[in-house]
Amino acid sequence: MPAGVVELRVPRLFDARAWSRVRLRDRAYLENWEPAAPGAWGERNSPSAWLGQWSTLRALARRGATLPFVITLDGRLVGQVTVGNVVRGSLCSAWVGYWVAADAAGGGVATAATALAVDHCFVDAGLHRVEATVRPENAASLAVLGKLGFRQEGLFRRYLDVAGGWRDHLCLALTTEDIPTGLVNRLVAGGKASLV
Repeated sequence: MPAGVVELRVPRLFDARAWSRVRLRDRAYLENWEPAAPGAWGERNSPSAWLGQWSTLRALARRGATLPFVITLDGRLVGQVTVGNVVRGSLCSAWVGYWVAADAAGGGVATAATALAVDHCFVDAGLHRVEATVRPENAASLAVLGKLGFRQEGLFRRYLDVAGGWRDHLCLALTTEDIPTGLVNRLVAGGKASLV
């Protein structure tokens, strides 16, 4: 990536300070796009709040309901990708959500991280379909999903409580048939990324 080396890894308890530093610093950048939650931003994103987030993600991962990752850029924590609502059986599906620090945005970091997560879903986790929901006003996130080939499938009216109101979200999706060689390979073949 032009931005540097993008990697995903499992969240760790000792990520608290780095996670909180980014979240508190980038409140104005992130808050407009994230679902509402109880408590003030500073409280929800303090280092001590990470313990609850980490514990919940870890428990859901152990049950196979979530695949949580932190995004690193040249070894520095710059965001998260979460694959949630993992359903097996005849649906074999999940959703993907992500956020990236303001100083890492625009350089392909979110695109690379989402590609890595979706490839993991299809190859290692054996899923068939991955969905993403995005506010129509979120041009940056729509660009990420567009670069990866996600197709728009519909509009969810008043879907999530975000930034003080119930907001519409577009639903986009990919299936394994859409990308038989994988998203990372597609980015590399298109000259948008290189393998380290």
